[in-house]
Amino acid sequence: MMNSHARDHILEALRQNPEISVLIIGAGINGIATFRDLALQGMDVLLVDQADFCSGASAASSHMIHGGIRYLENGEFRLVREAVRERNNLLQNAPHYVKPLATTIPIFKWFSGLFNAPLKFLGLLNKPTERGAVVIKIGLLLYDAYTRLQGTVPVHTWAFRKQSLEKYPQLNPAIKCTATYYDAMIPTPERLCIELILEAEAASPGARALNYMRVIATDKTSVRLKDEFGDEALLVKPKIVINAAGPWIDFANGALGLITRMVGGTKGSHLVLDHPQLHSALGGQEFFFENKDGRIVLLFPLMDKVLVGTSDLRIDDPSEARCTQEEVDYFLSMIEKVFPQIKVADADIVFTFSGVRPLPSSASSQTGQISRDHKIEVIEPGEQLDFPILCLIGGKWTSFRAFSEEVSNVVLERLGLKRLVSTEHLAIGGGRGYPRDDNARDALLTHWVEETALPRQRLITLFERYGTRFKEVASFIGAGRDEALREHAAYSRREISYLVREEKILHLDDLVLRRSLLAMLGELTPELLEELAQIVGESLGWSEEETHAEVKRTAAILQDKHNVSLGINRNNP
Repeated sequence: MMNSHARDHILEALRQNPEISVLIIGAGINGIATFRDLALQGMDVLLVDQADFCSGASAASSHMIHGGIRYLENGEFRLVREAVRERNNLLQNAPHYVKPLATTIPIFKWFSGLFNAPLKFLGLLNKPTERGAVVIKIGLLLYDAYTRLQGTVPVHTWAFRKQSLEKYPQLNPAIKCTATYYDAMIPTPERLCIELILEAEAASPGARALNYMRVIATDKTSVRLKDEFGDEALLVKPKIVINAAGPWIDFANGALGLITRMVGGTKGSHLVLDHPQLHSALGGQEFFFENKDGRIVLLFPLMDKVLVGTSDLRIDDPSEARCTQEEVDYFLSMIEKVFPQIKVADADIVFTFSGVRPLPSSASSQTGQISRDHKIEVIEPGEQLDFPILCLIGGKWTSFRAFSEEVSNVVLERLGLKRLVSTEHLAIGGGRGYPRDDNARDALLTHWVEETALPRQRLITLFERYGTRFKEVASFIGAGRDEALREHAAYSRREISYLVREEKILHLDDLVLRRSLLAMLGELTPELLEELAQIVGESLGWSEEETHAEVKRTAAILQDKHNVSLGINRNNP
């Protein structure tokens, strides 16, 4: 079940010359962004992950790119300022995947939580409480002060009860008022990750990324890696190791022969609902609210579905993270609090997912009070290892670029090198050359209708999926005989083949969970999974037995981790 020759080429090159400047362990967003940053500086750097790219904590986000307004109450002004700046940068650098999103807060009290912030500063309060209108107003004014500097999104607006209910008639009439401010959404974060990887490999011949490659041992100068698809272990000799394994950081350090307790992650779970009435009630906006215990819940329009999240629960082993029935019940009760006329049941859930935030180890009894900021913990060379390990603790999806730049600067300094390129205003993948208005978009599509002879609507679909990278996909599709999938006409056989060929797909679940939204949006059926398996298998040279095994493997993952049952018996071919 090997991918194309590109993977074999990387492995053979490393066998011939195992010496590398930097080894990055963990291909979540922080590891991937650091990989890209270092590659743009012309460095030789190897990125590995024990599973697929962006398949751990980074795949379990709330799909929001946000400044973290609630962190203001904890006094994390630097974090909010950085996150707002990075949110604005992403809106400009990745406009194909990151979109502005109005966020509305329904408010049920006027003065609740007024003294939370000063009491927290004095160390006299550690328990969150529901925030009232006055506290939220102060927070939004501070938030606007950061937002206004770049002017990328509008400042907040305020509406009292009567006006709010006119705009959102199904909202709970017990509200006092609503506040609306702007952040951003990222419907397909995994696709942004794969684009960052492909850009890195294109930028430097020495930049190489391998999924399904596990760290199994180390000696004083070397790290031993195990390829899931072969019996042979691979030995590499790095000058610096970056541990970007997220909630698995201490596990990765253990594989390197070190015992650490750097991370104390918390679990965040989400539901995806197929509920047209609720989707309509949201009016294209996110609703962001809290319970009396101060716990945050959000409702987010994800394509034609509704994303609901998130919890914040301690967990010891990130591999055990699953959305529980207790969490489901909590989310559904909170929806009822905000939209009491809308009935949502378990039967409306088409997908669940859960991940673990790589937060710093903390003794705080309130998980919401643990800092979401990022930092680098350095393990210097010593008796066991000749190379330093930079452990990346914390971080947010929104601020990945700034964190990766900070990490890269440390690496460059240690290796005596200078920064060649800044990523701050560098477009990402399909955001490069992205049309800034409808006229430019229409002109681009018209040109490619003539170039490829594909129907205009087909090109619009590809453009919405891949941004300006749609040109590469369309060219590949147009170069051969193509046909729509029998079970999902919005995709075609050659489009799927392109993804397998160009985007490092090794397993069927890589495609349905991370190169597309097919699973998350509840669009998979047994028949579609079989059809996709046949196409992927043809591209990767799977036997009939291997193709059946991939279908069963993917069905088992969907059932175990996402509560999706396709009725495929894993015991029968």
